[in-house]
Amino acid sequence: MYAIVNIAGQQFKVAKDQHLFVHRLQGDEGASIEFDNVLLAEDGGKFKVGTPTLKGAVVSAKIVSHLKGDKVIVFKKKRRKGYKKKNGHRQQFTKIQITGIKF
Repeated sequence: MYAIVNIAGQQFKVAKDQHLFVHRLQGDEGASIEFDNVLLAEDGGKFKVGTPTLKGAVVSAKIVSHLKGDKVIVFKKKRRKGYKKKNGHRQQFTKIQITGIKF
């Protein structure tokens, strides 16, 4: 059984007991959260497709931890002009564990 769910503006294929890294979510570590933007669900070869979402379908998850991703360096330069700009960014992530899929 798996489902395709919209979490924080991105679509993920999720299954029970799977760990995911998603953009930072509100909530404390250990808290339970539910996602109701389920686009597709599959169970034993039977598919249910939403238009655009499935009514009454819920994916429940538990927040495992909050963490930061790897640093990405952004470097801009214009040759022969003396212009150089260096900037870095670390994306905030939340690690979640899928605890159940209901549809």
